[in-house]
This record gives sequence, C-alpha cells and structure tokens, in this order.
Amino acid sequence: MSAYDFNPDAYKIIKTDDKYIRFPGFCDVHVHFREPGFSYKETIGTGSRAAAAGGYTAVCTMPNLSPVPDSVENLRLEQDIIDRDAVIAVYPYASITKSELGEELSDMEELRSRAVAFSDDGKGVQSEDMMRRAMEKAASLGKIIAAHCEVNELLRGGYIHDGRYAAEHGHAGICSESEWREIERDVRLAGETNCAFHVCHISCRESVEIIRKAKRDGVNVTCETAPHYLVLCEDDLMEDGRFKMNPPLRSADDRAALIEGIRDGTIDMIATDHAPHSKEEKSKGLKGSAMGITGLETAFPVLYSRLVKTGVISLERLIELMAVNPRKRFGIPIGDDYTVWDLDAEYEIDPAEFISMGRATPFEGMKVSGRCIRTVYGGKTVYEYKG
Repeated sequence: MSAYDFNPDAYKIIKTDDKYIRFPGFCDVHVHFREPGFSYKETIGTGSRAAAAGGYTAVCTMPNLSPVPDSVENLRLEQDIIDRDAVIAVYPYASITKSELGEELSDMEELRSRAVAFSDDGKGVQSEDMMRRAMEKAASLGKIIAAHCEVNELLRGGYIHDGRYAAEHGHAGICSESEWREIERDVRLAGETNCAFHVCHISCRESVEIIRKAKRDGVNVTCETAPHYLVLCEDDLMEDGRFKMNPPLRSADDRAALIEGIRDGTIDMIATDHAPHSKEEKSKGLKGSAMGITGLETAFPVLYSRLVKTGVISLERLIELMAVNPRKRFGIPIGDDYTVWDLDAEYEIDPAEFISMGRATPFEGMKVSGRCIRTVYGGKTVYEYKG
C-alpha cells in the first residue's frame, strides 16, 4: 500500500454561502462497474458519471469481471477503458486468486503496482491455506487483502436473511454465521501474517463484535458497511428484487449493532457495494432476481436524512466515513477534489433519474434531503445539477 500524506485542510467542510455546503470528494472502495465483460449492466463511463452525481471523486472497482483481472494482461484491459471513459479517479482491484476460483494465487507480485488492493469479491476464499498464502504474499508486498467473507457450505440455497421474514413468507434464508464465521477465520489469519486486512460489507452484529475485538488485540483490520444495512432491515423487505443483495438485509438488532459500530469507530467506512444489473435480472422477485443494487447516487442523501438529521451521527462523522477514512486506509489521494451540496433540497428518490444503468434500489420513493449540485475532480466540473 502506498504511503498516504494526510492533509487535513483537504477535508474541511466549508459553508460556501447561505444555501450550499462544500465537502471533500467522497471515496467508495467497493463498486462494480461491470467492464470488461458485462457492459449491459453498467459501464465504466456510466458508473463513473453516476459516482460523480453522488459526490464521489474516487472509487475502487471490484474484480468479478470477464476476464478477471488476475494478471497484468487482464487488468490492462480494464485500465484501458478507465483511461478512456472514466470522469473521476477509478482504482481497480486485482483478484486474490486466478479467475476467482480460490485454487491458485493471481499474479500478485506483477499486479502490485497496478492494483489498489486484492479481492475475490463476490466469493469468499474457502480454503484457509489459500487465504493464509494470499495474506503472506500481500503482507510482503505491502498491499491490502479486501475480503467478501462467506462460508459456502452454510449458504444452503438461501437468498435473504434467515430470520422472521423468511420464515413467514416461505423463503430460503442465509444465516449470519455464513458471514461471521469466515471473518473470524480471516482476522485470525491477518493477525498471524501481519497482513493489512479489510472486511467488505459487514451486515450482522457478530461481525461487528469480532472486528471490535480484533482491533483491541492489535490486528491490522478495517471494515466497511453499506447504507442499506444502516437504514433498512428485514422488516422493510418487499417481494421485489430491489431488496435482494448479498449479504442480505438482516434483523433490526443487527442494524442497531452496525449503527453502534459506526458510532464507536469499529466500522471504519461506508461503501455502497454499487452492483447494477439489468431490469430483467432484477424483475424476478426475491427468489429469482440477481443479487445486487445500485447505490452511488443515493448514498449521501439517504445517510444524511436518516442518520445525521435524526441525530444518530454528526455530519462530520459521516464525512469521515465517506471521504476521509477510505482514502487513508487505501492510500488514495484527494488533491483539490470536492463536491457541493444543497442540504435543504427535499425530494423523493426516483430511479428513472439515475445516471447509472442500474435502477434497482430499495430506497425508491424515499423522501430525502440533500442534493448534489456540483462535483469537481482534477480541477474540472465532472457533474453539475441542471434542475
């Protein structure tokens, strides 16, 4: 991981006038822009423009692509598209294992200078020996391992949380243990290998507790959660594919534990896990729809409305979670990037207005405050609200 020169002046919240407020550009370390391989869902062009519309000036793209960026040659295909089409900073992940199959390490040494970190996101690395080898190699290279933690044998065909809603509506559930059991293993391995370890999209209280303890024990671990886990739970589920993601929306108690985690610093950052799919792929209800929702254009207004305006966290804490901490952990510079918001603007979230090709969001119709007016990256305006 590259050295990070933290300049606190770049992260000041500035009241520009009586109407607008200026924030540092947000940074999302967990997005799916689907190129190369799945451009019918999203492209680097549309994804980066959607990010800019949400106030983001830097994102990290996950490697579940075709081809998987497990070699310099494959990563170059993605980088060429980024160089051509991205309107903000886009940092690609390389995969931990070849083709994300969990059987052989990717060309980690050759990819070191080209990838922001290593992840097999979308798949948990099932073999303890393989994850240990990956962490040892990453530690020797000074790189982060960012893991989607999931024990496959505990999934048992589930597709929503194994809780009250699943039982009442006849759905197959995903137990929380499928997540926290692998986090438990991986933080132990991180401690043993001195690897910088980052846990993706945690969703349950046990995960918070494990990471809290690991930090107390001195393990070099950080984690993220997503806006939907902080604002929604299984009580909000509807028979609609826009409520289906992995990990799933869990219980109200899990949501409360995640909120406590962002308040006490156990959870370091908020990432959207922006995962667009086609309309057809998201039109088959909870059981049949693809897992994943869009999130870049709704993240700040939803979190500001539901967490800041209600007094759960401060505005300053939200900016830490969305702009400061992700950059510090992943060594991502900010320069003069910033975004301007009208916090008094009130509206209902309408997916038809999204720039992203993905329109599936559980926040559809939600009344929120806060509209992005302008985003500046590299001294250029890359998004401006036209009204």
